[in-house]
Amino acid sequence: MAVKRLIKFTLVFTLAVILMGAYTRLSDAGLGCPDWPGCYGHLAVPSASHELAKVEQHFPDMTIEPEKAWLEMIHRYIAGTLGLMVLAILILCLKQPQAPKKLPSFIAALIILQAALGMWTVTMKLMPIVVMAHLIGGFSLFALLLLLYLRLKPLRIPGGDSHARKLMPLALVCLGVLIIQIMLGGWTSSNYAALACTTLPICEGNWVDNLRFADAFSPFQGEHPSFEFGVLDYSTRMTIHVTHRIWAVVTAVMLIWLAMKLRYSHSHIMRNSGYLLLLLVIMQVGLGISNVVMNLPLGIAVSHNAGAALLLLTLVFINYALWRKA
Repeated sequence: MAVKRLIKFTLVFTLAVILMGAYTRLSDAGLGCPDWPGCYGHLAVPSASHELAKVEQHFPDMTIEPEKAWLEMIHRYIAGTLGLMVLAILILCLKQPQAPKKLPSFIAALIILQAALGMWTVTMKLMPIVVMAHLIGGFSLFALLLLLYLRLKPLRIPGGDSHARKLMPLALVCLGVLIIQIMLGGWTSSNYAALACTTLPICEGNWVDNLRFADAFSPFQGEHPSFEFGVLDYSTRMTIHVTHRIWAVVTAVMLIWLAMKLRYSHSHIMRNSGYLLLLLVIMQVGLGISNVVMNLPLGIAVSHNAGAALLLLTLVFINYALWRKA
């Protein structure tokens, strides 16, 4: 079926868009182009003399940084391509009588919202709540595309044995715990709090007395010319980081518990899903520790985003197998 092949390719492409977005954000290139959808009023990064003259006229206080500008524009190009792919999926699903209609329509609506969030990320100068919403939208799109693929897949997943059915509530709780952790990670990144603590296991100094939860998790941070590099003080950023790190322990314990339980399933698909989940958790914990020890190297930080996306996909698959195919 053509739509299934397209969805599989779109899943891979969505992961690429998520990673490119993370790379752009972590490279501090989120405002590489201060306008939207173009770059300094052009469809590509301006470089010719007459283009640069126009930039000086309309953006007198801005200096073009070509590397950052191209990162931002490449991210927009591939995100736009992803939007066209989602539109194609919707059209194919609407044409096929047996294909779902509501889910692809919702995915198409989500991609439009993602485009708006991408615009607001720039026009609102990296406001953290908008940046985090944009990140969560990308992860949601990834998960929903997998759900759509599973809905179209004729193979019935043999996850309905008596042992597996007992894990249905645990799997759902684990998915909720992971979603909270992904949101905390997005909030940590959008507030530039990833390096607020540079020691293990928690944070340096008397961190307990400096926790400020009300300020740390307020979506409103006042009016600022730009939110680039963050506007919160150290104690507030430290609170965000500590919360993300502690919840990471909770998440790891819960997911490992589920993975170990899945080992006893009668279904080889569920057992293999458990082994994959365990492997991804170990890798993700290792990447998180490496980010702290090595002061957030770009490659490891981007890989940490990839690990979160793959964990989400694995848990969505496990829940689908247990709840829909039991």
